[in-house]
Amino acid sequence: MLAVLRVFLMTLALVIICTISIFYCLLRPFHRDNVYHTARFLGKIPKLLGVEIEVRIPESVKNIGPVVWLSNHQNSYDLFTVANAVLPGTVSVGKKSLKWIPIFGQMYWLTGNILIDRQNSNKAMGTIQLTADKIKRDKISIWMFPEGTRSRGRGLLPLKTGAFRTAIQAGVPVVPVCTSNQHGTIQLNRWDNGKIIIEFLDPIDLNDAKRENLRSTVNEVHKLMSNKIEQLSIEAAAYHNK
Repeated sequence: MLAVLRVFLMTLALVIICTISIFYCLLRPFHRDNVYHTARFLGKIPKLLGVEIEVRIPESVKNIGPVVWLSNHQNSYDLFTVANAVLPGTVSVGKKSLKWIPIFGQMYWLTGNILIDRQNSNKAMGTIQLTADKIKRDKISIWMFPEGTRSRGRGLLPLKTGAFRTAIQAGVPVVPVCTSNQHGTIQLNRWDNGKIIIEFLDPIDLNDAKRENLRSTVNEVHKLMSNKIEQLSIEAAAYHNK
């Protein structure tokens, strides 16, 4: 019964938030802070799921200029949990097909997120340059999931180089954003689903990550993120078992 009630309330809340966001965005479509303001409300939904979200931001990241955020992507709950970590002046990169999802798709588009065609590799390569130009022109940060798909409990998947190439072309650092494991930890029939911890790591300058050693740099970032995610997952699990 609790699961049915939660699914209903979660769906209702999502529809209401997206609808309000659409009307708000019609007043200032594609504004650099539309995503941030919408995410603030989406980030309230985990409370309906019995989940506490803790976001940790180091001093090195506060008030930082444009960057490329690198976040691990676990499952559909990311829409609500990771939303708590979205900072002002940030937009995301998503599949072009998202635009056609009723209500949510229109919200996603009007808030100013960047839509790409993942089925066309040539267009995807052009999108890297387009995204880099947008970072430089609009002074915005880009939220990306460099795994390219949801991990669904398989740990941090190998990172693709697109996000790193975007940062290099834009001349901005990357900042890993690590979220503790939430796969299988959120049970809709359980009242208390514990805590999920999201932690920003220090910025990483990619000026020296030339083409010949980019993969090495990507692998180093993968190891850094994987270790942090494991650490946060252990901490979050210990909190739930108290």
